[in-house]
Amino acid sequence: MKYYLKNEELSRFLTSLSRKYNIYIPEKINEDDYVLTRAPVNLPEEIVFNKYRTVEPLKSFFTHAKEEVAHYFSEKDWQGRASPVCLLGVKACDLFSFKVQDFVFEQSVDVDLLYCSRRENTLIISSDCTGFKEVCHCLALNILSYPVELFDLNLSPLNDGYIVEVGSKKGEALVKENNQYFNPASSGQLTGVKMKRDKMVEDLQEHLKPQHLAKPEILQQAVRLGHDSKLWENEMLTCVECGACNNICCTCHCFLLADEKKSDKYTRVRTWDACQYANFSRVAGGANPLKIRRQRLRNRYLKKFDFFPDNIGLNACTGCGRCVEACPAKIDIRKILKTLANEKSLPTY
Repeated sequence: MKYYLKNEELSRFLTSLSRKYNIYIPEKINEDDYVLTRAPVNLPEEIVFNKYRTVEPLKSFFTHAKEEVAHYFSEKDWQGRASPVCLLGVKACDLFSFKVQDFVFEQSVDVDLLYCSRRENTLIISSDCTGFKEVCHCLALNILSYPVELFDLNLSPLNDGYIVEVGSKKGEALVKENNQYFNPASSGQLTGVKMKRDKMVEDLQEHLKPQHLAKPEILQQAVRLGHDSKLWENEMLTCVECGACNNICCTCHCFLLADEKKSDKYTRVRTWDACQYANFSRVAGGANPLKIRRQRLRNRYLKKFDFFPDNIGLNACTGCGRCVEACPAKIDIRKILKTLANEKSLPTY
């Protein structure tokens, strides 16, 4: 079932949700960028959605950059740490990252109860992209510019309101509880949204066409065949090992556990790790299988385009382009994959 929600009703609906959830809404911070910020107690009458994904990756709400993880042992204790959160304006590329993060933290041999608790206690209200940045290339990885799964509610802008699509039982329950704000969508309204979505996809395709990017189905082959490519040596020369590409990536998930002393006690702390760091793979005996910088740079691509296709049948890249923007050396994931494909005469768009 799809519904129509008027602009003036959105703020009222969110006010109703704020009784249970800490709501994060998109905020424009400069001409090109948005961030998710904690909404004020009195929500603004008009909520302005982000045209495209925000600066921060979605993972920052589920695995914090640094946090204590040793003081909670029972499942109930873990659940108690996660406050109900509502994230507004999440885009399709970030939703796709759940397929990787969930595999790592929910579906592996060791389940991360804190991650699971945060996932369970987070309400996702996604929205269609109505624009794109130069670095956006989701379509080149078979990810559409509008959400089709992994959301609770999705809002598609249309005239003076939104078409609301229900994506989960949680979302369905919320619509029923707040039925005064929602009306069944008409066939004309649904047609209008489809036209907007088709136009957005067409514009993004035109943006990507001159880039001749590598096709997603050959990426695993490209990185495998390019294992000894000179490209890694060339790109290594500009890499400063800052880890920005890993930390800003919505699918990267590696972490480091360490003990920190606080007063007279020690606590176990988890921090984000990055395969670009020199000590990323160093073991206790001092051996380091990724000692050389080009090996670490290559490792990032092998993990995304070889390991994950083998294990979950998907490339661990969403085409969000955050890593391109964050890299001080301007190392471009699109260029690297295209170069690897061209070196082996593999098909590009």
